[in-house]
Amino acid sequence: MAARRAVEKELTQQMIIDVAHELFVEEGYQNVSMRKIAKSLGYSHGAIYYHFTSKADLFTAMVDQDFAMINKEIDKLDQLELSNKEKLRELLLGYIQFGVTYKNHYEVMFLIRDKEINSYDMESPIKSYQKFAAKIAEFTNNQLPVPVIWSVFLMLHGFVAQYCRTDQSFENIKSMADIHVDLILRSITKD
Repeated sequence: MAARRAVEKELTQQMIIDVAHELFVEEGYQNVSMRKIAKSLGYSHGAIYYHFTSKADLFTAMVDQDFAMINKEIDKLDQLELSNKEKLRELLLGYIQFGVTYKNHYEVMFLIRDKEINSYDMESPIKSYQKFAAKIAEFTNNQLPVPVIWSVFLMLHGFVAQYCRTDQSFENIKSMADIHVDLILRSITKD
């Protein structure tokens, strides 16, 4: 019994999240069970349940972690010594870079839908969007109405979703991302 406990202690939440990310993206949320995740890790499914009470609980933890990553990137803008327009450009381009660089994370954050997880009250996506919208408002001197900010988000999301399931790196699509961001900026800024 002691040997089993020692093995289970080595299993971390992060290990589980990393494997679950890949499996959810490759096979779809409904096609992945806690047993399948445990098998991929070489552990019993009981070891997984020690860390997460359900598959939806695991998914929620993944989403929270992923949105924390993007929020951290948004927060970095406060340290930049740039004009508001330059910060706005960095915010929009950074959103694309995040989505294309962390495709599995982005897909879990935005593209996986299921009744089971939709019933969970996930605050992290809402808080992250609010942070994103507040930065756009700040960098445009509160000149944009809420529906326009939402449209900006949707334009970025559409671009990222297009490249999310490709093998393209951000460096490969940067010129297209620059054009896309410049088009958005022209439509929302007055200069």
